[in-house]
Amino acid sequence: MLTRDPSAFHRKAPHLSEDAAVVLVPGDIRGSLEGLGSFDAVIHAATSANADLNRTDPVAMVDTIVDGTRHVLNAVAGAGSIPVLLTSSGAVYGRQPPDIEAMSEDATSGPDPLDPGSAYAEGKRLAELLGAIYSTTTGLEIKVARCYAFVGPYLPLDRHFAIGNFIRDGIAGGPIRVQGDGSTVRSYLYAADLAVWLWTILLRGRSRRAYNVGSEDAIDIASLARVVATAFKAPRTVEVLGAPTPDRPVDRYVPSTDRARTELRLEQRVPLTDAIERTVAWNRTRGA
Repeated sequence: MLTRDPSAFHRKAPHLSEDAAVVLVPGDIRGSLEGLGSFDAVIHAATSANADLNRTDPVAMVDTIVDGTRHVLNAVAGAGSIPVLLTSSGAVYGRQPPDIEAMSEDATSGPDPLDPGSAYAEGKRLAELLGAIYSTTTGLEIKVARCYAFVGPYLPLDRHFAIGNFIRDGIAGGPIRVQGDGSTVRSYLYAADLAVWLWTILLRGRSRRAYNVGSEDAIDIASLARVVATAFKAPRTVEVLGAPTPDRPVDRYVPSTDRARTELRLEQRVPLTDAIERTVAWNRTRGA
């Protein structure tokens, strides 16, 4: 496993770093990765989903995604026909039309290339393109997982992830604050389901094919906050701080997972309420 800082990884996940099956290799995908050895399979998930970086330094965001993907593919290009999983994002579709309930992998829409805020999304599109090119020229079996929104252990509680912020507010005793008007629609897959889906796509997915990874159970953010509030023995209050904007289209980010379900027999096993309760319990054991 490649990591920029093995000691930091050990502090974060000692149960993994001390496992005999895991070998930590110091390195950074932003530089050359030559000499890493041989491979039976590769998972490339080294991209920061950092909204602050995307806003303040979009060039760095694009460079990290595109150059990092190229360095990974160069490092394994001589390994032959091995499976390589590229973790992409539902952001590659651009803004979801409000009249489409769930985005399919066949969608031909995309982000606005003239908007610097599209740096993360366009970077992921280019990473997928690089994967397709390397698959054609080297024989690598490139599988693409277009990831949506998730909840579970290690989800940051102090970033731009609404569900993480709500869990943080609830653990602190409340109130749980919704910064907008609560109309935004999202869906959430639990981390254990996410792991099963990614391994399955790596091992059984078709080469040069994308699979949406997420939940189809859509929920607006205000309702999500109320669900989080009920995860505590003493239910927390919910405050919606924003006012509705008349005639504004609903912001949706929900995948269609029909391809994953029909081709790979994948399914969501952990319902949202259980996922939230498990995430709350895990954070409490960590002293959050």
